[in-house]
Amino acid sequence: MILIAGPYRSGTGDDPELMARNLARLEEAAWPVFRAGHVPMIGEWVALPVLRGSEAEGVHADQVLYPTAERLLQHCDAVLRLPGDSNGADQDVRIARERGIPVYHDVAELPAVS
Repeated sequence: MILIAGPYRSGTGDDPELMARNLARLEEAAWPVFRAGHVPMIGEWVALPVLRGSEAEGVHADQVLYPTAERLLQHCDAVLRLPGDSNGADQDVRIARERGIPVYHDVAELPAVS
């Protein structure tokens, strides 16, 4: 499983349209990751439903988004860091490196799995 990390909220001012565009950019990497034989994972795929469920409790996005990615990294074999400023993606890379999980910056770098 490869965690695809890149900008989601960064630079959007929490504008839903801009965040949707960023999520679409993250998702563009999913097929190439899958085609290489891996299971793509994007933290927001897991975190956004959790966040919606926590709205009644007044939970802030950072209380769900960052911890979700950190928990997912316990199950990931690598991180694919896409371009763009992102504190969350930088944190994912830092955690991955601390845990000895490889970090790639291009889909072409991913080892192919048959």
